[in-house]
Amino acid sequence: MEAFQGFSKDQLLNRKNELIKQYENYKSQNLKLDMSRGKPCTEQLDLSNGMFDYSKNLFTEDGADCRNYGFLDGIKEAKALFAKIFNRSADELIIGGNSSLNLMYDLIAKAFNHGLNGFEKPWSKLSKIKFLCPCPGYDRHFAITELFGVEMIVIPMTNEGPDMDTVEALTAGDETIKGIWCIPKYSNPTGITYSDSVVKRLASMKTKAKDFIIMWDNAYALHDLYDTPDRLTDIFDEARKSGNPNRVYMFSSTSKVTFSGGGLALMASSKENIAHLKKLLAIQTIGYNKINMLLHTRFLKDPEHTKAHMKKHAAIIRPKFEAVLEILDKHLAGKGIASWNKPNGGYFISLNVLEGCADRTVKLAKEAGVTLTPAGATYPYGKDPYDSNIRIAPTYPPISELRTAIEVLCVCAEIAALEKKLA
Repeated sequence: MEAFQGFSKDQLLNRKNELIKQYENYKSQNLKLDMSRGKPCTEQLDLSNGMFDYSKNLFTEDGADCRNYGFLDGIKEAKALFAKIFNRSADELIIGGNSSLNLMYDLIAKAFNHGLNGFEKPWSKLSKIKFLCPCPGYDRHFAITELFGVEMIVIPMTNEGPDMDTVEALTAGDETIKGIWCIPKYSNPTGITYSDSVVKRLASMKTKAKDFIIMWDNAYALHDLYDTPDRLTDIFDEARKSGNPNRVYMFSSTSKVTFSGGGLALMASSKENIAHLKKLLAIQTIGYNKINMLLHTRFLKDPEHTKAHMKKHAAIIRPKFEAVLEILDKHLAGKGIASWNKPNGGYFISLNVLEGCADRTVKLAKEAGVTLTPAGATYPYGKDPYDSNIRIAPTYPPISELRTAIEVLCVCAEIAALEKKLA
């Protein structure tokens, strides 16, 4: 649909003047609303305060003292819990600190400095390294590979996940392409869950690089908003069946399950990959925070209790997602200037404004007191080639502030679109 189809120039000018009045009214309110990051709100964090009730006895079931050294890859209870949740075996897991991003960074660093299992040489010994980046995607993923000097290649996202025709064509012919970033369930920011076909093709595709890896950031595996959650095919099973058992490294955490600043992170891969990493990790640390592991496993207990806990999260944030969608539908639908996803879970809503208008929209919002994720952040190097995508993070603000922020965003998106149309 063409932008503002059927409207005359005079009608568009009148509409712009109306919106400018609304915009100036918002500016006069001296708003200070921050929508820049996907953080849990205080009510969500409070759901896990009961964890500290389990702190009187800090010994594991086997009698190990969690206050002391040891357990490089995590205590048995923590590994058993996450093995059940993610359908892995305990020797396919490493339980880390509070940040899965730290584990991802560390894995890329190890790939460069020492090489991972099966590598002929570390990536630092090669003249060029490239990574595939499905977009819109996660800015912190892209920041890691940018820091290491990796050339990042944009892969368009479809409604089923990354455009696999493009992925397969590139990886089959270019030995310097060494990996791909993936958020397979409720992808950040699109909310898309990879289809069975996409997962199977990623696991089985022929790659010219023998050391090609999949960075499988399963951050939102547990973050369903509704009782009819998306289903994600097990990529490890598919990789094994395809003869690529060492291709996948999966990451997740409890950052948005318990405490963002004090959760648990984990990495899963083949037994061979994990054994190789443990040898390197033994030089790096004696072990992560075992007290935190123990408290988490006692609090979350098992997959059933964890699922019930996540339903409490959903009850808090679902109305916020629905409020955003309601306001977008009310103010932007049918004008040909914006489109957005309606996710079944995760932490974000992906808004695509009129091409060439995202940066202007975000700047207008900032001037009106609403801070959004920077335009371009969902693409490598912070450069959206379409200047269209804006990531909306609904979870943190109180719903009253959230509604105001999205109202402002809609006004700004329409003003930016009118400016372009009337130019």
